[in-house]
Amino acid sequence: MPEDRKDEGKMTVQQAGHKGGEKVSQKYPHEHFEEIGQKGGQKVRELIDKGKQTEGQK
Repeated sequence: MPEDRKDEGKMTVQQAGHKGGEKVSQKYPHEHFEEIGQKGGQKVRELIDKGKQTEGQK
């Protein structure tokens, strides 16, 4: 087996992530991702507010 063919059939982490992302986007509707984004944004907002409160107590 030549050295340049030993990786045949393997994919990079980037390729695997892309492939997985495509599968997930086919499985769930657009609204699902909007909901996840809203939840994530809300959590970030809560963490920022909590951090500001903690800084104010010092």
